[in-house]
Amino acid sequence: MTSVTSTVVRLKLSLLRNGLRQSGGRRAAYIASAVVVLLFAALQFLGLLALRGHEHAVSLVVLLAAVLGLGWAVMPLFFPTGDETLDPTRLVMLPLRPRPLVRALLAASLVGIGPLFTLLLLVGSAISVAHGAAAFVTAVVGVALALLLCVSLARAVAAANIRLLTSRKGRDLAVLSGLVIAVGAQVVNFGAQRLGSAGLGELDPAAAVLRWIPPASAICMVDSVSEGSYGVAVAQLAVSAGALVLLVAGWARTLTRLMTAPDGSTLQAADAASRERGTSTGLARLLPAGRTGTVMERSLRYIWRDPKTKAAWVTSLAIGLIVPVFNALQGTGSLYFACFAAGMLGIQMYNQFGQDTSAFWIVAMTISSPRDAYVELRGRALALLLITLPYATVVVVVTTALLGDWPKLPEVLGLSLALLGAMLATGAWTSARFPYSIPQEGHKNVAPGQAGLACIAILGGMISAALLCAPVIALTIWLNISATGESWSWLLLPVGAAYGTAITLLGLRLAAPRTAERLPEILSAVSKG
Repeated sequence: MTSVTSTVVRLKLSLLRNGLRQSGGRRAAYIASAVVVLLFAALQFLGLLALRGHEHAVSLVVLLAAVLGLGWAVMPLFFPTGDETLDPTRLVMLPLRPRPLVRALLAASLVGIGPLFTLLLLVGSAISVAHGAAAFVTAVVGVALALLLCVSLARAVAAANIRLLTSRKGRDLAVLSGLVIAVGAQVVNFGAQRLGSAGLGELDPAAAVLRWIPPASAICMVDSVSEGSYGVAVAQLAVSAGALVLLVAGWARTLTRLMTAPDGSTLQAADAASRERGTSTGLARLLPAGRTGTVMERSLRYIWRDPKTKAAWVTSLAIGLIVPVFNALQGTGSLYFACFAAGMLGIQMYNQFGQDTSAFWIVAMTISSPRDAYVELRGRALALLLITLPYATVVVVVTTALLGDWPKLPEVLGLSLALLGAMLATGAWTSARFPYSIPQEGHKNVAPGQAGLACIAILGGMISAALLCAPVIALTIWLNISATGESWSWLLLPVGAAYGTAITLLGLRLAAPRTAERLPEILSAVSKG
């Protein structure tokens, strides 16, 4: 009789094989990504081998193992559809007991690029700190324990949250991936610069704590054996093995509950929807009356409820703050980096109708003249400004405080407001001239065949916005090089605010007739996804 484990592993291989058969493009993308990931893993493996014998090698590998464990823990939350076998509720109708199912799913978890990538890094980490035959024998156990801890952690987290992750509201958790990637990239960059100047010794305090936290404890066990601290190694082995047993036991209990207990997520979703309706009604009272307020409320609802729109906003908000703040913390930043916030949020004005997808026909039915189109665009711009204006101001003030360059605050804030106005103006025009569809499913932000159109809209609009800001930029440069310009730099704040307002109104006026004329083309373009 065929075991459950071999059947589930073959199922995992079949899912992977059938997914690659769907299209040549998907197959090429998978192969290319696999080559890149494995090449990166191979380079990291060689780098870890080069650390062998380094004084602080153990600190680095302990931190690396901890980061790998964290990555496996959060992966199911950000990519719940990345692996079909992560959802055990698909197996609830089969006559399977939790314990054999745990073994089968654990074995299936070891199939894929992710486990191979993790294995290469763990093997390189163990070799870099292993000295002596006993240490190498221990490394085999440590690497196996660390890998099983990583995949078990991912499975346990996925099982505990699968009801949420497979619900409509639960998929909003994927929105956080953009924020985590943006923050993580800057943290890694900041940490790499610190390590480059101070050396790996900076990691010793963190490693002293993490060496007792699985899966880092499983790798640090190898170093303990190398140093002859067998009692410490046994304690770290006990911690790692105990953590694995607890994870698997908790996972098995969760599987039992999932396969026997009713799902109450619908009631929770209904309660959440009721709370959202109450909140939205309160917000509507604060907005202007008439069509302008209606358009603003609709745009704000999209930002809060639509996963793709929310993802774009979260990413822009995070990067707009991270870039100037992290550069300021490193002591290499300029106050003008604070304008990055206005630029990132101004991009949200581009392709305004694409976020409506096929529902844009409802909006199109209410636009019968350039005046209607102008009010529609104005309401969308005001909704964006409701968030962007205070946020851009806060970013400028925070960056100024970090750099301590308060005399330049008015000119940088004025330049930021001018840039925001220029992007609103060009965004309104490109929304009408180069609309494109945003697919509702998957991770793509542009429908197939419209990538070139999206590039023209965004890149062309950003270049145009930079050109529109040329007068304010020229005035800023002149005041900075002029002998008496510093005493007049405060004028850039009202000048930038007035210029941004004027250019926004002009852009909306010019885009309104184009929007009214091209309604059928816009509807066709945004409905393709």
